[in-house]
Amino acid sequence: MRNSPSIIGKSLLMLLLIGGGALVLQLLTFSTNGEGTDLEHQRRFNESYNIFSLNLPTHLDFCGEPVPLELLDVRERLDRELLVNTYWQSSSLLAQKRANRWFPLITEILEREGVPEDLKYIPLVESGLTNAVSPAGAVGFWQFMQPTAMAHGLEVNSEVDERYNVERSTEAACAFLKEAHARYGSWAMAAASYNLGEGNMQRQLGRQNENNYFDLLLPEETSRYIFRILAMKAIFNDPERYGFHLRKKDLYPPYRTHAAKLVPPVADLNAFANANGTNYKTLKLLNPWLRDNTLSDHQGKTYTVLLPDKDFDKASADDE
Repeated sequence: MRNSPSIIGKSLLMLLLIGGGALVLQLLTFSTNGEGTDLEHQRRFNESYNIFSLNLPTHLDFCGEPVPLELLDVRERLDRELLVNTYWQSSSLLAQKRANRWFPLITEILEREGVPEDLKYIPLVESGLTNAVSPAGAVGFWQFMQPTAMAHGLEVNSEVDERYNVERSTEAACAFLKEAHARYGSWAMAAASYNLGEGNMQRQLGRQNENNYFDLLLPEETSRYIFRILAMKAIFNDPERYGFHLRKKDLYPPYRTHAAKLVPPVADLNAFANANGTNYKTLKLLNPWLRDNTLSDHQGKTYTVLLPDKDFDKASADDE
């Protein structure tokens, strides 16, 4: 005989009521415990992880020229770049590590060429102190386009590209910046024209009848350019103010090298490296301006290459 639907229904209802109470109680207990865990997690997060707004410098200059921090938009543009470079910690840490290797050489050349030291931050913001190649074809620490590089005395061909030579490209950048400073009477304008290009800068000056960087409406990259430099200057001058703590041993040391003459033609740069106690990889690391594995005779020109010292790969006590 089949069971009556009403009897089955009553039985199921009783089971649901009895079992359901336990289920509801279990769900309530789980929800309460989960909420308590979440609250404790949130409390610990709030205690250990904090993001702070930044106090802007009260005074700031670029190459000795005062920055008008009393202007609202100037303060906000500086605030933006300080926030970006403070909280993009990996990039700013790498910048400080690399600067220990390259700033001494760059600063020495700037001083020799009569250019303010603050301009050492240009290759930092241009390339991160790496031999970068931009989508537009700008190359090296100073991001020279080929025509500008060659106009300022750099050799650029399939075998030699001095845009990759930090010393030579820094000298060329100094020449450009001194010319621009003579034209505009301001290092901020000189640096901005380095980024924007002389022709584009002249068009903006003609359009706006203004020659003060902080009063010009410029394309976003150039509008941010000086402020990116100022932000890095502020961080480098007082890293702990912005939360950066680096030990001396964390910084990348300058390469230990000595100079040697390279007289073309050289049929095999790998053989040249081996004959001078090193290998092809290290030769190219120290001389990235050598763009091929051969070097033809360039009208009797002699080149200077850097070769590793015997302790090239060893950390010294000064690095600890």
